[in-house]
Amino acid sequence: MKRLLVALVLLIPVGTPSAEDIVILPTRDGVTQSYLLSAPEAGKALAVAVLFPGGAGKVNLERESGRDVLDRGNFLVRSRRVFSGLGIATAVVDAPSDYPRGMDDHFRLGGTHARDIGRVVADLRKRYAGLPVYLVGTSRGSISAAAAGSRLGKAVDGVVLSATLFRSGRSGPGLEDFDFAAVPSPLLFVHHTDDGCGVTPYTPAKALAARYPLISVSGGPAPQSSPCQAMSQHGFLGKETETVRAIAQWMLKQPYPREIQ
Repeated sequence: MKRLLVALVLLIPVGTPSAEDIVILPTRDGVTQSYLLSAPEAGKALAVAVLFPGGAGKVNLERESGRDVLDRGNFLVRSRRVFSGLGIATAVVDAPSDYPRGMDDHFRLGGTHARDIGRVVADLRKRYAGLPVYLVGTSRGSISAAAAGSRLGKAVDGVVLSATLFRSGRSGPGLEDFDFAAVPSPLLFVHHTDDGCGVTPYTPAKALAARYPLISVSGGPAPQSSPCQAMSQHGFLGKETETVRAIAQWMLKQPYPREIQ
């Protein structure tokens, strides 16, 4: 299969203030990497965030059925318009085309994934010349953000890890043995103090606060899902806007709260 010379772009008629496009990039032979671009109003973008959802990272952007779940579920996906409203263009990354059932931890940690994400970052830098680009992962997506951040080095301007997968589990090693010092760009942790998921406890985030900035979130309504699913404290339920605003402030080098209550 010949490598495409340009990205294929499909406009999504979402009827919202921010324009949204599906961008399909050729990465490896016969493989494409899709992302959903949510852009602020023209000329108002201040930074760019590459968003990595949790779970298997499968958003199904290239299927009509996938569009029905973009505004519910994963914390970062459902909050993307909050980012864009604050001047942060977002790129929600889907699993690559050769992982139709989603990504495992080993792929997220590896060099092939990082190179795919490098293509996404390069494409975004062409679209938003001169703006900083950050990698932002939540839950299992924190594996992608941390690993790609370490491998891409100064090609990105910073990494944000929310509801970080600190412990290994049935799905793989997570970031249990990851050396966060291997990420050369600025690194921010964001975690809910009452995260009830067994592989994303708050205690390791609190311990890392001695070396890295940490935004601790507390409160919110009663969970509407199991502890490891998005509609709970694990997904910053009811605290999405405040949490995203604090992340955006950190990205833009503005004063930001270390605690959200």
